[in-house]
Amino acid sequence: MTDRKFNRVAVLMGGWSAEREVSLDSGTACANALESEGYEVLRIDVDRDIARRLSADRPDVCFNALHGRWGEDGCIQGILEVLDIPYSHSGVLASSLAMDKERTKSVLAAIGMPVAESRVLTRAEAAKGHPMEIPYVLKPPCEGSSVGVVIVPKGSNFDPATLANEGAAEDQLMAERYIPGRELTCAVLDGKSSAVTEIFPSGGLEFYDYEAKYAQGGSKHVLPAQISPNLYQNIQKLTLAAHEALGCRGVSRTDFRFDPDGAGEGELIYLETNTQPGMTETSLVPELAEYAGWTFGELVRWIVEDAGCNR
Repeated sequence: MTDRKFNRVAVLMGGWSAEREVSLDSGTACANALESEGYEVLRIDVDRDIARRLSADRPDVCFNALHGRWGEDGCIQGILEVLDIPYSHSGVLASSLAMDKERTKSVLAAIGMPVAESRVLTRAEAAKGHPMEIPYVLKPPCEGSSVGVVIVPKGSNFDPATLANEGAAEDQLMAERYIPGRELTCAVLDGKSSAVTEIFPSGGLEFYDYEAKYAQGGSKHVLPAQISPNLYQNIQKLTLAAHEALGCRGVSRTDFRFDPDGAGEGELIYLETNTQPGMTETSLVPELAEYAGWTFGELVRWIVEDAGCNR
């Protein structure tokens, strides 16, 4: 583990995004673990006065446990850069880029990452009719935790016109070809790819949605994934490639879908890279770290001690 260079840690959690409750869970778990590791911990439920609060408190370092808008899209990272307070996870550019699914795919497609066909359109445009051949997925291009994701399967009676009346704050939507098959994920920890986990949503859920991610019993995780060695190693290679191409720092997690009935030996498709993975008791990264031999306390200590500015 990294030598200790910080003592007073502000754990940033909560905020006002759609993922507020999950962030509070992540932040509480991390704050508890950091106290057990001997740090002085400030628990901060982030509000729009966060710059003033941090200027007054002047922690040695910030552990960013925020999820969603304003917390993992470069906004809080920019504030911390201006205040010159070291912080965990990725920096301004990587955070902003990875949060935008369509721009992320453009960058990664340029290095050979397998991505699904997609297009970004306004809610009004989507309401005029199906934006692509069914089956497809509709989702906000700049949200995490599967917030607002809708799958339109074959034979669906889903009427796109309903999208015009949902009153969502997000005007833009991304339509993406639906990839059937298996849900697989891999993390980067300390510059190396982790093991690969396969995720099985419980209770008849179609995919790894918000409920599957965070509800007790919402999903079953198989670690290590029971897949071919070639596929396993390819996921690890692509996960590290995504982390590096996007400029991520610290820990990240990248998700894939694998269609065994696809061309050749099956089709592996990149879904997204998460620069602020969940740290709740049902989250994937703590499981992957434990499989690699790290306790939860060691994981959060490493994340803190890896922090810095100009990330």
